Formats: sequence, C-alpha cells, structure tokens
Amino acid sequence: MPKAPRNSGPQTTTSTRQQGSLRIIGGQWRSRKLDFEGAAGLRPTSDRIRETLFNWLNPTIHGARCLDLFAGSGALGLEALSRYAAHCDFVDTDRNSCQQIRQQLENLRCPHATVHSKEALAFLNKSAQSYNIIFLDPPFHLDLLAPVIGTLANHALKPHTQIYIETASDEALPALPANWQIDKEKKAGQVVYRLISVVEEASLA
Repeated sequence: MPKAPRNSGPQTTTSTRQQGSLRIIGGQWRSRKLDFEGAAGLRPTSDRIRETLFNWLNPTIHGARCLDLFAGSGALGLEALSRYAAHCDFVDTDRNSCQQIRQQLENLRCPHATVHSKEALAFLNKSAQSYNIIFLDPPFHLDLLAPVIGTLANHALKPHTQIYIETASDEALPALPANWQIDKEKKAGQVVYRLISVVEEASLA
C-alpha cells in the first residue's frame, strides 16, 4: 500500500488524519504499543519488515548513531532506540508527526534523540553529523530518493555506514554511488526493502 505524501506539499489538515498504532518489536520497549495520528493512508514499516531489518542490523545497532530521514510515525528510529542505539535524529516535514514523535520519546523517557521538523535535503545540507545507520523510507512514487542519495554521496559517508532503503515494488531504485553495496534485499507484498553498506574505495578495485 503506497504511503501518503506526508513529506511534500501543504501540511495535512486534522480532518484528513487518522488514528494508527505501531508495536515495538524488540529491545527494552519490546511489545510496547505506541498510538499515533497520521495523514490518511500513512502507515509505519510493517512488523514483519522491521523484524527482518533489525535482525540484519543486530550486529551493529547497539551504540549506533542513527538518522530516520523520512520519519513519519518514527517506527524505524524508535525501534533502533529500543535496541540501544546511542542516538537517533528524526526528520520529517509534518509538524504534527514531529510533535507526536517527541511525545513518544517523552513517554518512553528516552533523551537520546532529536526531532527536526525540516525537509530531508534542507536537513542534510546543514548537518555535519556522521551516522552509522541511515533509514530512508520516503513516501512512495514522489521521486524523493534520487536527490537524497546524491546529497548523501556528496557527504562522503564513512566506510561501513549502513543505509536502509524502502520503496514500492513498482518503483525503480535510483542509481547508487559506486561505493554503495547492496548487502540484503527482500520483497514483502508491494514493498521492496534493502540494506546497503558503504565500502572502502580499495575494495572496489
């Protein structure tokens, strides 16, 4: 099911929002149910996909600095923090979504996060922070990935940085930088999700 275009265009009005919930899969907040009010059609990355993703990330998530760039409900970043990531920056243009993530963090008594109500490119262009894990789960069919990938490539990400990318199954993955390597890729229903790592230049030879 495609996601609503929460990160572009005018802000969503209260009348088009709907109630939803997500469940933390593992870690210190395992099985905690978190309610949220999202734009019509918005839903977090499914339990099944998150469970697989964080199984992939299990060796590296503890102590990682994370970026949830199209945060929406905050499902990916909150799951990372539950599994003892050191810090997560949440970024989304929807102010209501950002406020709800702040409230979730307060309810969970988690100080290891910052929520930014900004467009993805605006945040990246001003950020000098380096990350171990970056989550890219933009609204489907809006061509948001290509410019973000290009901007991240210009940031010269450190080797071993991991990037998660989720797209609709009928969307083409934009061209990746030469030193980005797809390590894992799976399809679940109408979603394709991948875990990518930045490799050292020497390993490209």
